[in-house]
Amino acid sequence: MLKGINTVIFYVSCVALVSSCWFRNDFPADMPVDQEVLNQPKQTSVRKRAFSVSQNNVSYTIEPRYQYELSGVVVSSRYHDADYGLHKIWNDHLNAADLCVIWGVNVHVPDLNALKFWNGQFTCNYKTRDRATWEQFKENQISNNHLLSDDEVIRNTIEQVRVGDQVQLSGWLAKYSNDQGFSRDTSITRDDKGNGACETIYVEDFRIVQSMNNGWRSLLSFSIITALSTAIIWLVAVARGVW
Repeated sequence: MLKGINTVIFYVSCVALVSSCWFRNDFPADMPVDQEVLNQPKQTSVRKRAFSVSQNNVSYTIEPRYQYELSGVVVSSRYHDADYGLHKIWNDHLNAADLCVIWGVNVHVPDLNALKFWNGQFTCNYKTRDRATWEQFKENQISNNHLLSDDEVIRNTIEQVRVGDQVQLSGWLAKYSNDQGFSRDTSITRDDKGNGACETIYVEDFRIVQSMNNGWRSLLSFSIITALSTAIIWLVAVARGVW
């Protein structure tokens, strides 16, 4: 009897695990929103001299163009490993991640789940088959942000971000380059598209204001624990010859 109960719980938890993993990034219809994510990014023209930073023994020059503040909801992300791909070729250890973020009207699109968001190596992509959703979506209230930092606390916080999290960051829209010939500039408007439309931000402060909990993530954690526990019980019982 106990074997049967354990087996049923294991299979049920496996089904819950697969389902919750599939839906873990769904946006809840009643997602609570911090007031700041409804506001436009703040971009201020200032004069600040170029400065140097170092990451992984590579020297970088940061050329600030504007002071910048952004609050929004993360809809897609890509975390970079400088040991692979173009980041390795360019020896770019400073670009910690790309976060695709929405704000303003886009946060209140009736069904964000009708939109599909995904990050390429340096881009944020989005599409929908729902015409009504597309007509309400504002293409100047979404941005792909190349986040630069040599601060390990900031980099670790960025790595903790998940889809649906509401974040606030401040720093500098900046051009940056390293001492081996690589350089990348930044967009300075939210109205551009295509190549060069991403914001390159040297981050001075980064916070996760609110994490998304849609229920599926709680179920995911619970089902992982339950599946592992029942599997261990089965293994122990078989090893002892009980089952």
